Amino acid sequence: MFPSLSWRVETNKKEVFISFDDSPTPKLTYWILNILSSLKIKATFFCVGESSKKYPEIINEIQQKGHSIGNHSFSHKNGWFSSTNSYIEEIEKCSSVIPKTNLFRPPYGKIYPWQIREVKKKYKIIMWDVLSYDFKKDIRSNILQRNILDNIESGSIIVFHDNKKSEKILKKNLEEILKKIREKGYSFSKL
Repeated sequence: MFPSLSWRVETNKKEVFISFDDSPTPKLTYWILNILSSLKIKATFFCVGESSKKYPEIINEIQQKGHSIGNHSFSHKNGWFSSTNSYIEEIEKCSSVIPKTNLFRPPYGKIYPWQIREVKKKYKIIMWDVLSYDFKKDIRSNILQRNILDNIESGSIIVFHDNKKSEKILKKNLEEILKKIREKGYSFSKL
């Protein structure tokens, strides 16, 4: 379904692609960057324009650490509730405040086929095949870990969130999950 969207990465290596949506978030983004640095892992951060405009120093830090940046719209607009024109305006407004990128992830993963047609003219639309569900209020650590560890395969694109909703569960689990992925023999790459 929707072959112009990237759900996984075709690869001959045993590797996965870690991504964080909703960046940057004061304090949490720095915490994530420290975990990634300590484990020598590169990731992709899909950034919201509003936050990026407020915290350009965090965007600079993401880049300086060697991670990729993707566009996640200016104000995290849901494509299902937006006209194509206003959706494209959101993406372009975000692109004016983040470093140049050809990666775009639709907020909530919601995008219409006619929006896809327009967006793919300038961007590679990155989806995922493994969603952590770290944004769910009642998710337990063992469920979060199983969501990821039981579903990854070579080329998997894994989504975590860099936001207040996910902070508590991420701080309890992110490092352990990344170590367990590595124990399964996977390496990490950025998109």
